[in-house]
Amino acid sequence: MMDIERIRKDFPLVDEYIYFDNACLTLKPYQVIEAVKEYYHRFPVCAGRSSHTLSNELNRRISSARDSIASLINAKGPGEVVFTKNATESINLVARGWDFRRGDMVLSTDREHNSNLAPWLMLKHERGTEHHRVPSFADGTFDIEAFEDMMGPHVKMVSMVHTSNLDGVTTPAREIARIAHDHDALFLLDAAQSVPHRSVDVKELEVDFMVFSVHKMLGPTGVGILYGREELMNELKPMVVGGGSIRNISYDDITLQPSPARFEGGLQNYASLCGVKAAVDYLLDIGMERIERHEVELNRLATRDLKDVVTILGPEDPELRSGIFNFNVDSLGCHEISLLLEENRILTRGGMQCVHSWYNKSGMDGGTRVSFYLYNTIEEVKVMVDSLVDLLA
Repeated sequence: MMDIERIRKDFPLVDEYIYFDNACLTLKPYQVIEAVKEYYHRFPVCAGRSSHTLSNELNRRISSARDSIASLINAKGPGEVVFTKNATESINLVARGWDFRRGDMVLSTDREHNSNLAPWLMLKHERGTEHHRVPSFADGTFDIEAFEDMMGPHVKMVSMVHTSNLDGVTTPAREIARIAHDHDALFLLDAAQSVPHRSVDVKELEVDFMVFSVHKMLGPTGVGILYGREELMNELKPMVVGGGSIRNISYDDITLQPSPARFEGGLQNYASLCGVKAAVDYLLDIGMERIERHEVELNRLATRDLKDVVTILGPEDPELRSGIFNFNVDSLGCHEISLLLEENRILTRGGMQCVHSWYNKSGMDGGTRVSFYLYNTIEEVKVMVDSLVDLLA
């Protein structure tokens, strides 16, 4: 069992608000906040260039952060872990940096976050590639047979969400990877909503690329992760080149550093990078399996008490929706519900949650998304349930 009361003492604001917008961004524990502050107090310098004491200390902190991420996802080594601004930039780096050509096809689900749709549409318009969507079942679960039927020699990349920020449904990533590889296609996994909530092993899932954002897993803003298999990272072209990414340069030629430095040109977000290991350590100290079970327990309670009051997006079974409870009601709009809940200090996400394509196809103006995390409590869920029941009475 998780000691929720002990955990909550590490987080500012948890006693001021009922924070249910965790799928967007999680709160930060004092351990992470202090790690960020330490950068500014003790070594507010540049990494990777100078060789003085302060720079060397920062180099060690960043190396430790990279090692912690590599260990968390079971990467082969730190060379497979690139720091970006966010998962969005990570996907764009692959879309822009891989050698896609006219006629090459990219397959996604029909419920991707804008960040895993827009880059492929831009590529379609700019390079003449194709982008197709695998239709989901009515309850939002993945249709593996439809996916396999759509695979063919023109499919060069399968880029799909792992756990949906729309309704919490998780795709069968390992099966998808194997089918993609059987057809000589690469597999990119958008793990922004899975890595913070459960154990994710890149070797077990057999992914070629994987992306996620540290701000969704207790870490600072401004840090994303691109994981890529070592041999693929040497083929991927960087989007930005400059200081730190160059091994040597003349007036006529350039030699880039190996991964990850080749993708991290220019001054980086050093303060936030210093908070990465603290966030990873905090999660691992609690245990990813415990976090996952806790979220499902909260979702189970919300589902039990509200399934006859609201229309749940996705499958009714909370086991299939992890820590996300997204819903609609006929009498009130999603933004109106969020504003009314905030009168009781309950913070949710009303709107299309950056999945405009699915909402537009479904003829909805959005949903009210409640998303749970490790510091949320059964008592908070009961307050939300009572507030909703009163609103809709």
